[in-house]
Amino acid sequence: MTLLVLLQALAGAAIAKMGAGIGAGIAVIGAGIGIGRIGGSAMDAIARQPEAVGDVRSNMIIAAALVEGVAFFAIVVCLLILFI
Repeated sequence: MTLLVLLQALAGAAIAKMGAGIGAGIAVIGAGIGIGRIGGSAMDAIARQPEAVGDVRSNMIIAAALVEGVAFFAIVVCLLILFI
């Protein structure tokens, strides 16, 4: 009986580790896509209005930092699931 409970606990931990790894991968892919879209849109905006380079650049950096912060938060949550 105790062996069955122990095997079920170990199988659940393996699934949780796999889920944490997949979650971290999705978070990184999503952040990469988001930052790429931010950069592409900023380049389009600079091409249309070259005089607004400073404003566009600062807004781009702030938006990219927010996306990256969310990605780091997701990765930390996945790592906590992995090790706890």
